[in-house]
Amino acid sequence: MKAGASIATGSDWREALAGLMADLPSQDGDADIDLALLFASAAYVSGFDELVAEVRRITGAKVLLGCSGNGIIGPGREIESEPAIALQLFSLPGAELHTLHLETADLEDTEQAWLKNAPASADTDVWLFFADPFTLDAEKLLSHISDAYEGVPMIGGLASGDPRGDGTHLFLNDKVLEEGAIGLALGGAYTVRTVVSQGCAPIGETWTITGVHDNVIETIGMRPALDVLSETFKGLAPEIQARAQRNLLVGLAMDEYRDEFGRGDFLIRNLLGIDDQDGSIAIGAWPRESQTLQFQMRDPEAADEDLDVLLTQARQALAEKEPVGALLCCCNGRGSGLFGSPDHDIKKMEEVLGPLPVAGFFCNGEIGPIGGRNYLHGFTASLALIVPKETGD
Repeated sequence: MKAGASIATGSDWREALAGLMADLPSQDGDADIDLALLFASAAYVSGFDELVAEVRRITGAKVLLGCSGNGIIGPGREIESEPAIALQLFSLPGAELHTLHLETADLEDTEQAWLKNAPASADTDVWLFFADPFTLDAEKLLSHISDAYEGVPMIGGLASGDPRGDGTHLFLNDKVLEEGAIGLALGGAYTVRTVVSQGCAPIGETWTITGVHDNVIETIGMRPALDVLSETFKGLAPEIQARAQRNLLVGLAMDEYRDEFGRGDFLIRNLLGIDDQDGSIAIGAWPRESQTLQFQMRDPEAADEDLDVLLTQARQALAEKEPVGALLCCCNGRGSGLFGSPDHDIKKMEEVLGPLPVAGFFCNGEIGPIGGRNYLHGFTASLALIVPKETGD
């Protein structure tokens, strides 16, 4: 067994875990479990300490990583309305695995002492990160890791919990943590292919930002930004206008050296406000003058199309390589609330890539790379496909 995954429900975590373990593929007798990814509903919070210890004991996993979620994802299913546990087990011969726990104080340390316990950048192909959104500045975390590990992708998300409370939990080996962030650096014989679907469809043409301050775009193509936005909207077919009316966003190109721009090339950010007097627009990012911009819309149809296109591109790029397994982190705003029925993202992934071991959860924010830099997203499906390296990679 290279990897296996299962998901199960139950009113008690012991019941769910028993069903889950019974459903997992049988392991090779001499295959060690190098990595366990564990995600559990906040409904089991009172038993988290016992749950994590029991999973580690049963599996003998060298590394266990995961977190709480108010929705849990496993093979073929996204469980949103009842307690569930998802577990994925990996046997990864030749892999290099290094774990890290960071707290707010580590991110404030100008000496960056945490780097002493972290692996070298050259030995790291990807970081998997889960963080508590209430005790740690996720944007600062991404900035620190991206600076220290230039070009290394980060995939993961902000832990979630009971919507009525404000607590989340992180799982690291035998520990259950209530603050900070946990990470796993993966290297050696394995790498990843990332898919970051921000759930949008581009509208209109691409433009160049010609006037900007802070998060306010003043002019686009030497014209008031609002004029360009209005012109773009009016140029849409009536049925597209109806879809876009309350779902307009802004896409900022991350790589200015491309001749053409497509899906996956833009960082999507919210349109926060407009100024009718000077024609400027405010967005949820800090754009640059001369940066390429394209307006976007987000709705269920756009999100479905975006994920389908990006998964198809990933399948083509993988060629004959077959993923060992996958981590899928989806926004709390996706799922049945967006698509009207459950299991959309996991079924789309399996439709395009075929069935493969997968585990994940619904996040308070998703982590994934766009244009070679790591960002925190919303309404996104962030996927890490773990694949063996070819000789010479």
